[in-house]
Amino acid sequence: MATDHIRYDVLARDALRGVLRRVLTDAAAQGLPGEHHFFITFLSKAEGVKLSPRLLAQYPEEMTIILQHQFWDLVVSEDRFEVGLSFGGVPERLVVPFNAIKSFFDPSVQFGLTFEPSEAAVEASAKDLPAAPAPSAVATPAPAAVDETPEDPPKPGDGAEVVRLDRFRKK
Repeated sequence: MATDHIRYDVLARDALRGVLRRVLTDAAAQGLPGEHHFFITFLSKAEGVKLSPRLLAQYPEEMTIILQHQFWDLVVSEDRFEVGLSFGGVPERLVVPFNAIKSFFDPSVQFGLTFEPSEAAVEASAKDLPAAPAPSAVATPAPAAVDETPEDPPKPGDGAEVVRLDRFRKK
């Protein structure tokens, strides 16, 4: 088998992350159009991820956030996004590098992307995560319905819900 000196896999992954960057940049500038909303799953301990100790203790491996109704101060840069969300009524500021993102899904149009975490993100979180093969960066056909079962039952007054999207994870 020939050696891929061009690294098409890296080029494709970066191009798909560019789609995510563009969508978030548009949402930061103009808000979410229509019924669009986003489920974003990322590695909690990847290099550059900033979470409060409380959230990191609750989600030590990975976390899924939903950008829909209650988020604020979405700022997108070349390599990361920052957003304000409320967890259990407590406002939090999250910083998520694009190379830490595992998946993106917009259930309003059944569009999803699955990313292979970058080498830097994997190395930073590998100390605490069990070894498992990572999915490749490809556009994925979305299922007919989203599994929106929260890990813990919601409490009255809770802000954004964090859900597990096991359906999108390759096992």
